[in-house]
Amino acid sequence: MYHVSRIDDTLASTPPDHLGHSTGFRRQDLVGRQYGSHHMTMSVAVLDPGGRVDATVHSYEKSLWLLDGELTLTMLGQSIALRRDDCAVVPVAVAHQLTTGDAGARWLEMSAPVRLLPGNRRRDTFFLPEEIAAGRAEPVDLRDPRNRNFFRFDEGSMDLGRLARGSDPAAPEVSASMATALLAYSGIGIRMLADQRTNAQLHTMFMVEYQPTAVAHPHDHPFEEAYVFTHGETEAVVEGERFVLRPGDVLWTGSGCEHAFYNRTDGRTRWIETQAPQPPAQHSYRFSRDWEYLGDRLCAGTRIDPATGTPPAAGDA
Repeated sequence: MYHVSRIDDTLASTPPDHLGHSTGFRRQDLVGRQYGSHHMTMSVAVLDPGGRVDATVHSYEKSLWLLDGELTLTMLGQSIALRRDDCAVVPVAVAHQLTTGDAGARWLEMSAPVRLLPGNRRRDTFFLPEEIAAGRAEPVDLRDPRNRNFFRFDEGSMDLGRLARGSDPAAPEVSASMATALLAYSGIGIRMLADQRTNAQLHTMFMVEYQPTAVAHPHDHPFEEAYVFTHGETEAVVEGERFVLRPGDVLWTGSGCEHAFYNRTDGRTRWIETQAPQPPAQHSYRFSRDWEYLGDRLCAGTRIDPATGTPPAAGDA
């Protein structure tokens, strides 16, 4: 199962449970229960200049990836000013509130497990009767050990040539942890944004970049994935159907859905990817090529009935 959609701010609206508990807040759901997901909701949220979302507790965890503007997130005794390319994780049952200034804010919001739909007999969002005391908002600073729920993406961190040189330990976007290192293989670069390192337990979020000619061959997973395309042009083949995906396009693949990605252009292509639940320690990828190879080795000379997946009955060969 899969679903293709596109970011369109004109489709964003105030969720029913936020009426009376927010000002200037709207959200467009791109992935969720209504599209077949059992494990995640992916949205684009907008907060108008001067807007706010009252102090809230969720029965799910969520991560925020700032697309534009500035958003102040207050939780766990801190007020953090999130700017473009900043990421924050809000753990399950942690009280938090959102405010913005003159610039407003726009962000990706990933929730796991999947949010309940309006009208469900249960609730997953609870508003507090009072606001959370907020101090002066500080920017994300990876040198501060208290910022364990935040990550600041550095555009240059995807550049292998730059990473070959020593980093400036005084830079606020530099992490001392090897857990944030760029994973690079076969022309593909991956930079983790939200995972257990930032206290996410139920999902992951990361940046993916493909160099020209890079390819991820057909495979599937025992979890769901969503992809928000931000740069370039990516060719995807999903369950045998071909798509060309550009900035603003969104793809969701369910568990067991075969998919592959190709960069057939002369430039780089990039997207933000999320997974829920978090991948297991082993067997998170099932490459079609490997199992077809094994089938050829084990079943050489045996004709398989494609309708049943078994050898033909005696006398039918």
